[in-house]
Amino acid sequence: MLQWSMSVFIPLALAIVAVILGLGLFNLASGGSPRRAQTLMRLRVLAQLVAVALVAATVFALHR
Repeated sequence: MLQWSMSVFIPLALAIVAVILGLGLFNLASGGSPRRAQTLMRLRVLAQLVAVALVAATVFALHR
């Protein structure tokens, strides 16, 4: 189970963070709505929290 989570969930979480970051940069470059930029920033921070928590849980489980 741990090997599967490392190979699926962590890359998926990192990809989600990258997509949200890309959307935010596109919004910034195109002069989009500040409200949308703020929403994307909050989503990115939440996605990063999830990604970091997954990595930390995996490292913790591997060293048990």
